Amino acid sequence: MQLAGKHIVLGVTGSIAAYKAATLIRLLVKEGAEVRVLMTPLAKEFIAPLTMATLSGHPILVEFFTPENGEWNSHVKLGLWADLLLIAPATANTLAKMAHGVADNLLLTTYLSAKCPTMVAPAMDLDMYSHPATQQNLQTLRERGNTVLESPPGELASGLSGKGRMMEPEQIAARVAEQLAAKPTLQHLTVLITSGPTHEPIDPVRFIGNHSSGKMGSALAMELAMRGARVILITGPAATPPPQHPLIEVVHVSTAQQMHQQATARFGEAQVAIMAAAVADFTPEAPALHKMKRDGNQLSIKLKPTADIAAALGAQKRPNQLLVGFALETQNEEQNARLKLQRKNLDLIVLNSMNDRGAGFGHDTNKVSLIAKDGTKTDFELKPKADVARDIVTRIAQMLP
Repeated sequence: MQLAGKHIVLGVTGSIAAYKAATLIRLLVKEGAEVRVLMTPLAKEFIAPLTMATLSGHPILVEFFTPENGEWNSHVKLGLWADLLLIAPATANTLAKMAHGVADNLLLTTYLSAKCPTMVAPAMDLDMYSHPATQQNLQTLRERGNTVLESPPGELASGLSGKGRMMEPEQIAARVAEQLAAKPTLQHLTVLITSGPTHEPIDPVRFIGNHSSGKMGSALAMELAMRGARVILITGPAATPPPQHPLIEVVHVSTAQQMHQQATARFGEAQVAIMAAAVADFTPEAPALHKMKRDGNQLSIKLKPTADIAAALGAQKRPNQLLVGFALETQNEEQNARLKLQRKNLDLIVLNSMNDRGAGFGHDTNKVSLIAKDGTKTDFELKPKADVARDIVTRIAQMLP
């Protein structure tokens, strides 16, 4: 039994998908988990608490205290007891409250008190799911280290078809087992990550940059921290805020030169370095001291190459260090990635293509191939960047000396 001895708090909210929680409980219990169920008041309108209590083997908790005898249901104790807080289904309302720290029911206070990882399985109609407010709330939760079990497309209760339905219980149970199963411990590891874009100043108000959001670097930092690694995250001015975790040290930089200085200075502390940043290849040779005015003439800016951070680290790499690079390509993808792997003395390169829909800059998803120094190549399907980070970190763990 994969989950023997594991403690799972299952939160059930007021969605038509609440009926699937019964199957989910059976699957988790079958794998040996002890499950305590928290229901929001509205969830009781969709599935009977008696059903959930029977399947879990424990009374269902809804209110802060039991009116009959005044017994207090401590959200603090629940949060400390749990190895995982799983909210399935998670409505748009609950997701919004989680993102904004609202604590008006037992489930939400438990979430705010929990010391364990949290997974959420959204369930709602497609318009609610795709609404910018919901997507922003989901992104906020991801940035805080929560795992979002992405809604697959399919038939919805409204009769429409699209994204918004809850992930199937069998898939959720598998993800829970993966999360809680014994993983190679990374508690001994220090990992250096570069992330986001760089801004190369033209004058005090203009710069050369790119569309990197920093999402991939943030996802890698959080996955490593959740596995116990210490992370030094050197981030450029990314649109996405860096993740918050006690094991993640964030170093803010702006230019390629600043990132180069920090990366080369801190590389000696790390056993692994991951070059996930989209560093500018060129920078203005002589940035203007004052804002440049348009005078009707053409403007020419002389550029010079920036320092190659990955190559610099590859040159100083010790035998017991791993260096991982990224290659975002638009043509001859694999050939260019393999050349970069050799030229910069990398141990592993993550290849993705701008030609793949949903991959590359700005997306919440990515489609990558991992190419190792020994020539082996592993292809992955399009998936959320948190899942991509899990694949990359798992491969790195396998390569550690």
